[in-house]
Amino acid sequence: MIKYSLVCSHGHEFEGWFSTGDEYDRLEKSGHLTCAVCGDASISKTIMAPSVKSPKKRKSVPAVTEGETAPEPAAKPGGDATLASLPPQMRQAFIEQVRAFRKQVTESAEDVGDRFAEEARKIHYGEAEERGIYGHAKAEDAADLVEEGIPVYPLPDLPEDRN
Repeated sequence: MIKYSLVCSHGHEFEGWFSTGDEYDRLEKSGHLTCAVCGDASISKTIMAPSVKSPKKRKSVPAVTEGETAPEPAAKPGGDATLASLPPQMRQAFIEQVRAFRKQVTESAEDVGDRFAEEARKIHYGEAEERGIYGHAKAEDAADLVEEGIPVYPLPDLPEDRN
């Protein structure tokens, strides 16, 4: 996994994790990157120092298994795969599928609110009962969870979430 520091045109800085550098390039060129804070589609990499660990201290991070991939973010306006470019019926059908997915998650998992990162760690390390949870986490906290090998995924935004 490669972690890039990213910034949107509004100045929000956040991190993105990609399986390879080519994967970042593919997603950026196809318009599938958006700001984790405001949803802006104008994203670029920022200067960052590489994180180099000695082999003695390096912890292995388990590979993501099939079925554990996060959904790709919304595409940039004007790109081929933007939600706005879909015909109205297809757009509405997609939004309804996202709405149904979110409803399933919220009805079958526990809302832990701002304690999400803390609870995810407790569950992962066996300090709390295993169960489905959802809540809120800062981008850097979510990135830390991924780095620790704790599988977390963002719930997709709905149009009403941005109002």
